[in-house]
Amino acid sequence: MADTAPQVDKVLPLTPAVSHILLALADGERHGYGIMLEVEAITDGRVEMGPGTLYGTIKRMLKADLIEESDERPDPELDDERRRYYRLTGFGRRVLAAEMARLSVLVGVAQSKRVFGGVEAT
Repeated sequence: MADTAPQVDKVLPLTPAVSHILLALADGERHGYGIMLEVEAITDGRVEMGPGTLYGTIKRMLKADLIEESDERPDPELDDERRRYYRLTGFGRRVLAAEMARLSVLVGVAQSKRVFGGVEAT
């Protein structure tokens, strides 16, 4: 019988938008606007994800089983019931870990080649 489980290596490397959304969801569920705010926060304002990019990427990520819509809702008194909340799937968490490991290797190579020396980040 063939294994139908998605394979992590089939989705790597990730696009920046997918990487940022997975990182934004790594520590808990968020709604779309919350994801946009978290992406902006974790990138020190260097990445501002617009709604078109965000929701188009979320749609593809749902289809790829990287994230799922949460059934749990906050207290309606504290939240707009139209908001949809998203969270990582187990597969999404494995993909995020594999992508961070892949990028870590690249950073190590760049450090060994002294790519970072004397270059200001813009």
